[in-house]
Amino acid sequence: MFGNSNLTLGFYFKTLRRIFEKPNSFFTELPEYISLKQPLFFLGISGLLFSIFSVISRMPIKQPIVWGGIFFLNAVGMAFIASGTGYMIMIMIMGRQNSVGFNKFFSIYAFATGLTLLASWAPFFIYLTEPWKWWLIGSGMIKNFGFQLKQVIIIIGISILVITLFFLSLSFAVYK
Repeated sequence: MFGNSNLTLGFYFKTLRRIFEKPNSFFTELPEYISLKQPLFFLGISGLLFSIFSVISRMPIKQPIVWGGIFFLNAVGMAFIASGTGYMIMIMIMGRQNSVGFNKFFSIYAFATGLTLLASWAPFFIYLTEPWKWWLIGSGMIKNFGFQLKQVIIIIGISILVITLFFLSLSFAVYK
């Protein structure tokens, strides 16, 4: 599936279906060395759909193109922030020799985020999709990286704490 796959809507919907129906087998079958192209394409299409649905659900809205861009950057950007934070925590806890490469690490976050973005635009669905996203990420770490549940809980728990504290401190700095 990931070898010479073209970045088409067919690839997107096939990947979407596989993650949704059998996430454990999907993450188990991710290749050892994965390019960033497929995860970025998947995340980008999901981010675009999330942006469109978010703008439509908030109509009438002034400057829908600007707001769509903001929603898109937020959706895709948070995948980078979360994966970067998680990757740094993994390196600090497990050491570089016991960890995986960033491309592989990011791919788990991108595919999990891409799937859950499709429902995240709906009001109050965030309470369902956020835990689901983190469960998918944890499943991917266990199935593809071979991490133990304890390691995954520590990496994800500290990641959520660090991201929350970062945005909390940012809000204090902006809204004095």
